[in-house]
Amino acid sequence: MSEWRLAVDIGGTFTDTVLLDAQTGKIFSTKELTTPAQPLEAVRSAIGSVLRRAGVTPPEVTAPIVHATTLVTNALVQRKTGRAGLVTTRGFADTLLIRDEHRYDMYDLQIEFPDPPIPRSRTFELNERVSARGDVLLEPDIADLHGIAEELAAAEVQAVGVCLLNSYMNAANEKVAGDFLAEALGVPVCLSSEMSPQIREYPRMMTTACNAATMPIMGRYLSELQDWLKAEGFGGSVLLMLSAGGVVSADVAARVPIRLVESGPAAGALAGTWYARRLAEERLLCFDMGGTTAKACLIEGGEPVLASSFEIARVWRFKKGSGYPVQVPSIDLVEIGAGGGSLAWADDLGLLQVGPVSAGADPGPACYARGGDGMTVTDADLLAGRLGAEAFLGGEMPLDASAARKAAGQPADDLGMSVDELAMGVGEVVDQNMAAMARMHAVERGVDLRGVTLLAFGGAGPVHACRVAELVESSRVIFPVHASVLSAFGTLVTPIRIDLAHSSLRPLADFGGEEVAALVDDLRGEGLRVLAAAGIPAEAVRFRYGIDARYAGQGNEITVWLGEGDAWPADSASATEAFSAEYERVYGLTIPDVPAEVVTWRLSAWAPVGGAAPDLGAPVSGQPTPCTRRLTRFGADLPAAEVGVYRREDLPVGASLAGPVIIEEDETTAVIRPGWTVLVNPDGSLQASREGEGASR
Repeated sequence: MSEWRLAVDIGGTFTDTVLLDAQTGKIFSTKELTTPAQPLEAVRSAIGSVLRRAGVTPPEVTAPIVHATTLVTNALVQRKTGRAGLVTTRGFADTLLIRDEHRYDMYDLQIEFPDPPIPRSRTFELNERVSARGDVLLEPDIADLHGIAEELAAAEVQAVGVCLLNSYMNAANEKVAGDFLAEALGVPVCLSSEMSPQIREYPRMMTTACNAATMPIMGRYLSELQDWLKAEGFGGSVLLMLSAGGVVSADVAARVPIRLVESGPAAGALAGTWYARRLAEERLLCFDMGGTTAKACLIEGGEPVLASSFEIARVWRFKKGSGYPVQVPSIDLVEIGAGGGSLAWADDLGLLQVGPVSAGADPGPACYARGGDGMTVTDADLLAGRLGAEAFLGGEMPLDASAARKAAGQPADDLGMSVDELAMGVGEVVDQNMAAMARMHAVERGVDLRGVTLLAFGGAGPVHACRVAELVESSRVIFPVHASVLSAFGTLVTPIRIDLAHSSLRPLADFGGEEVAALVDDLRGEGLRVLAAAGIPAEAVRFRYGIDARYAGQGNEITVWLGEGDAWPADSASATEAFSAEYERVYGLTIPDVPAEVVTWRLSAWAPVGGAAPDLGAPVSGQPTPCTRRLTRFGADLPAAEVGVYRREDLPVGASLAGPVIIEEDETTAVIRPGWTVLVNPDGSLQASREGEGASR
């Protein structure tokens, strides 16, 4: 009997669904245009479509439905959050405005920062105090709480965040305030001691504020989603993908939506991790280009790197410090506004720019014929012949080349170009932007991308991957099966996991003591509770332990993972040795005469995914035959060529084609440029490689 597993990924332009039979590995997938105003509409349509394609009814889907989404990210970036209030210690109401001492551009006298997610007018001060050691010096003033509740009610807030000074050391006052406000107001209330019980006041308050501001949006959406699933007869619950990978229950996600801020990109990175292990690639660069954004994530040793913090809603694309710093575990990746819907425009100097503004799903690129009138990357790909008008989404959504040409007219005139020259220019600019993104990500990790294999996915990723590979001097690109919906696929092959952290400053030599033991036990208990809510029995849960440590007197820490097991896996000597080794790897030296200290204690609780391996096979026999030929342009310095167009499902294992060649499937197109050769692997993936100067090391 089949065991059907369903995954959903809401992107900025498309909503993807993947249906997997865990008994046989058979996969079905579909894409629908996202409906930003009512995201559930696209989800309902996409789920219905994939179920019809598989001949499956809702009651047959009894496993939990795994869900990734960009709703939290988009709400914060577009400043379309809920109406939230913030409560903090008296004297600290301006923390979000003061920020920290970091200026992302030292010499910009008109430096810009994003407005806080909760304005100063809805930030209130409570008379209370906890010391830096965790001693309660002043309990919350109940009369003060009554007055704050009245002001919050008058402000008609939909949620409240509470972030009191030093609450990561002792949350007693914060819990008193949170319980009082929740009862008095009847709206969701989140506490910084639950969101981010970590040192440093500004990022902890920003994390709490971002969480409170997005609670109304995610709470409403998840409630509507679960009501619809129940009405349709689905037997499984809903699990949400986290920014660090792993999934949690919908109830947990509704309380901590900030943990979903990089949900979709994290799912794609985890799919890349699955492929890196499957292909035995020691180092792999995930290149994910969708309709709105492009992402890059480096996988080394079969694992992505986890970061303890993340920055969202930057004012400037590549300037760290120009956005919201949030203390949530996340997969270390980089993301820019470069996708199929990215708009082309001329800047004040008369130069061609692409993105970061996107046409999104509504109205979308001009060629979608849904009212869009701006020139986008998808329009450029269509005009250059890289996309086929009749093949888009398997023919279900034909593209309008005349609309694309019309949209290109004005920017072409502004830039003094022909329409065809503009199409070439748009493709080259967006490819250069994405290559710069990938190089920046690699440099921050100390990695040379030359010779590193790219894994290309997302709806637009396979179209642009070979050119991006050329720009970063890579000689190999893998196009996986179901590349267009690989992020949704990633949610089905990732372990169910939660990452937790708690700050408590201790000398690294001091691993004993009842306080540390109790802290670790609390983290284990929270991990078991969260995974139990996702349907995981306690005996299936595994634990991984780590610390954020530094030399005494330093202001920044590094994360060191110490091992796995049911008990703390390291003593002070082995932990010190692990810290020294990691510090030397990062900085090239150690400081043996200075003692080290632990700032934050970390724990990952996870459980593996069972079931059959997904069936990604290709036909074992047949003769590759083009279904048509199309005039395609690959660059301003290359002549247009009549290129053979193949259907991916018709290519047998072992088939080899010399570029230029175009390989279409229902949901994406792989563009193999001149000088490249593509081979069909036994697992159905396409492997493109090239020879020549700088192709490999």
